[in-house]
Amino acid sequence: MKVWHRIFEIYVRASIHVALAVLAFLFLTCLFLNIPAERSLFFFVFFSTIPTYNLIKHLTENRRQFFGILSMNRSHLILSLGSLVISAYFVVDLRWQTLVAILCLSLLTAVYAMPVLPRGKNLRNVGILKIFIIGGVWSGVTVVLPVLEASSLNSWDVWVEFTQRFLVILVLMVPFEIRDLSTDPSDMLTIPQRLGDRKTKKLGMLACLIFFLLTFVKDELSEVEILSKAIMVISLTALLVFLPKRQPRYFASFWVEAFPIFWVTVLWGLSAWV
Repeated sequence: MKVWHRIFEIYVRASIHVALAVLAFLFLTCLFLNIPAERSLFFFVFFSTIPTYNLIKHLTENRRQFFGILSMNRSHLILSLGSLVISAYFVVDLRWQTLVAILCLSLLTAVYAMPVLPRGKNLRNVGILKIFIIGGVWSGVTVVLPVLEASSLNSWDVWVEFTQRFLVILVLMVPFEIRDLSTDPSDMLTIPQRLGDRKTKKLGMLACLIFFLLTFVKDELSEVEILSKAIMVISLTALLVFLPKRQPRYFASFWVEAFPIFWVTVLWGLSAWV
């Protein structure tokens, strides 16, 4: 049991789980927008997500210690360095437009994680701005990158999908924001700190409603897409309604981050059934 527990901890804490979640969102974009799933982009996104998230977590836990990265957990460090090498191998196959977008998203991520503000603070310490940066980066990686790689950016449906993805990311952040309510500095002014957890949940439910309604303004729409997004809205709303204030250890970092993977599973099931 200890071995399996150790494997599970590495899987979650070394950011393999979140990398699979990003990959699931990438796959959903390709299905909903009917664009090819470019192999090089998928491999690059998966393997670059692991070191990126591990570095962000390291900088969050060890302020002003960017050059002390070698103090990171050894297994996480080895996995991160190996993933970085593999991602570098696949990045050379991407279109230059995609590379420019990756550079912009990387710079935004760096500004978010590194201490660029006074007293060693970063943009993660600015509550409202933090959620917009996270939502923008995740939406950019999982919607804009595959679209650029497929040369299909000039489409109304792309921007609808981008907006919907942004809203979903914001909703999925609610459990994390409420979980961190007791540990975040009072001057961080996150949404739960401003509104309280109940109003934050209601705001998340409103975002779910807007997300679903936006589905019907797309130019191309399938029955499977409508059903899958309806199931996701119901699931996300249920998550918010029954969200515990004191969450189990891996509730947010495993179960909440598994939502995109669950969405892909639902989509596959519906595709076989409808």
